[in-house]
Amino acid sequence: MKEGRQYVVQGIFIAVGLVFLARLFFLQVVADDYSSKAEKNVLLKVVQYPHRGQIYDRNGKLIVINSPVYDIMMIPKKVRIADTLAFCQLMGLTKNGLDSVMRVARASRAYSSVKPYPFLKQVSNIDFARIQGGLIEYPGFYATARTIRSYPRKLMANTLGYIGEISKKKLESPGQNYYKQGDYIGISGIESNYEEELRGKRGVKYVLVNVRGVEKGSFKSGSMDTASVAGENLISSVNIDIQQYAESLMINKIGSIVAIEPSTGEILTMVSNPSYDPNMLTGREFPVNFGPLQKDPLIPLYNRPIQAVYRPGSIFKLVQSLVGLQQGSINPTVRLPDVGPMACHHHSGLHNGLHNAIQYSCNVYFYQAFRQYIYHNETGNTFKDSERGLMRWRAAVNKFGFGRTLGIDLPNEKRGFVPDTSFFNRVYGKGSWKFSNWYSMAIGEGELGVVPLQMANLAAIIANRGYYLTPHLVKSIGRDGKIDPKYTTRNYVGVDSTHFNVVISGMEDVVRAGTAGLARIDSIIVCGKTGTSENKKGKDHSVFIAFAPKDNPKIAIAVYVENAGFGGVIAAPIASLIMEKYIKGKIGKRREYLEKFILEKNFMPAPIAPKPPILMAKTDSTITTTVKTVKKVIEAKPAGDSILVRDVKPSRQ
Repeated sequence: MKEGRQYVVQGIFIAVGLVFLARLFFLQVVADDYSSKAEKNVLLKVVQYPHRGQIYDRNGKLIVINSPVYDIMMIPKKVRIADTLAFCQLMGLTKNGLDSVMRVARASRAYSSVKPYPFLKQVSNIDFARIQGGLIEYPGFYATARTIRSYPRKLMANTLGYIGEISKKKLESPGQNYYKQGDYIGISGIESNYEEELRGKRGVKYVLVNVRGVEKGSFKSGSMDTASVAGENLISSVNIDIQQYAESLMINKIGSIVAIEPSTGEILTMVSNPSYDPNMLTGREFPVNFGPLQKDPLIPLYNRPIQAVYRPGSIFKLVQSLVGLQQGSINPTVRLPDVGPMACHHHSGLHNGLHNAIQYSCNVYFYQAFRQYIYHNETGNTFKDSERGLMRWRAAVNKFGFGRTLGIDLPNEKRGFVPDTSFFNRVYGKGSWKFSNWYSMAIGEGELGVVPLQMANLAAIIANRGYYLTPHLVKSIGRDGKIDPKYTTRNYVGVDSTHFNVVISGMEDVVRAGTAGLARIDSIIVCGKTGTSENKKGKDHSVFIAFAPKDNPKIAIAVYVENAGFGGVIAAPIASLIMEKYIKGKIGKRREYLEKFILEKNFMPAPIAPKPPILMAKTDSTITTTVKTVKKVIEAKPAGDSILVRDVKPSRQ
């Protein structure tokens, strides 16, 4: 009996032993769950962020570089903070600040107790040197290296754009599988348009750490690591020295400058003013500075050269000339009737046809030219003829790039506005309008709206005698890389090259002996056209487009300065100084007085009250004002997705 019990007990022990042995064999040989979990306790996956591609000017000068920063990451489940006060002192936080960071983390949709989460972002080199030594005392925290943008010249803020943390909307967009919460992405400007080329490719490094988070070496000799791939560098078309000079001329002024190389469509300079120091929107200071910039009534974040929609004024007379010549509704040598509803410049006895009408910017001539275009070969039904003539004219104007986007390599380009029959049907009622309702478009006023980029492109079209290449800011992706073929394809505007001769001759005399004498440059023939738009509630707006030299043009330019008076007095000299600087490399002694005159001019609204200081970097312009004052002076009103200057009378020259 006892022997039987002994065998039973022994059998039980043997059975239990066999079960344990079988389980141990299964865990160690067959299954790897426990092995994996054990490895995870000491294995850290560190994302290797690539260096974002740098941006150079056309001559190889650096415009945008990268500066190193660090993100302090935490794995919530492993976090151990024995001394909260000491930890807060190390991190530069208050107790409330620490609690706030942890609340935000827990509220995040990406929050997981076992996954890394950014605790402090973009810690500078200096701050990280202070933190690094003490970080190992706090399990669950580690650092990962990143880079932020830096702008040594503090120029081109609106054109370059800025990068920021990816939005929830973008993160959840269909087909998006590259970015993760906390990643940074180009938000505007070149940074946004060339995001895929600039961002590079992330890598991953697996490291072994002890229980205190101290790195002990690579995992499996780095066999599972993947190296990050740096982003492509961009070679821009901009001449950074000319950009700096152009921005200096626009200090204390509101408006735009765009200069293009006509033969290539490459943009040489693009100025939007007021602007800001691009270093303000980098690193941990981004949220501190972005709010005040966004609320600034002078809208420094607005990229005026491609987004601000203005009436073109008298520069549009050049378009009227070319489409009229092509259609045959005007003859360049025939003088048109010197009557009409528009005031003239008291030079009616001076012109004998199109050349002199351009030279002296005759409103009456272009009223008659526009009228003849609209009613050319029509039937005699005033209302029907007006509709057909309008649509025929609109199609011709569209070929010049007006009323549509040109396709520049920047986001948020506006198309301006060229009305059609549906627009006037909504305004006046179908069949209830005719030419007399919108004749002011003859001289670039009324319902017309263009962006400064289109103005500069018009100058390039005339310089090329009938075509343009799509304006662009990047000439190479990588040192010898290619760009989109659309930027090397000629776009013809449907006007015979022979028709440009009389227009160019007239533009030459605008500068030589017409409305833009201040644009003359020694030994260089400049062809230009002034525009001055009257503003009911402020000073006139100053407009000028030009190209130079007359033969084999090197630069085409448009300058638009709000509330600055006659086009020939402010915009023309600004354009000529930039052209001289670009072509000759310096300003001649005889023109230094003009440079001084422009630099000293101030057309900003007077400040009403002091503005709270913005931390970190400062802009060149510290003018402050209230929204009410700016509206009185600028008269700019959002119209859909653009700014449209209001209360502008027909142009004067």
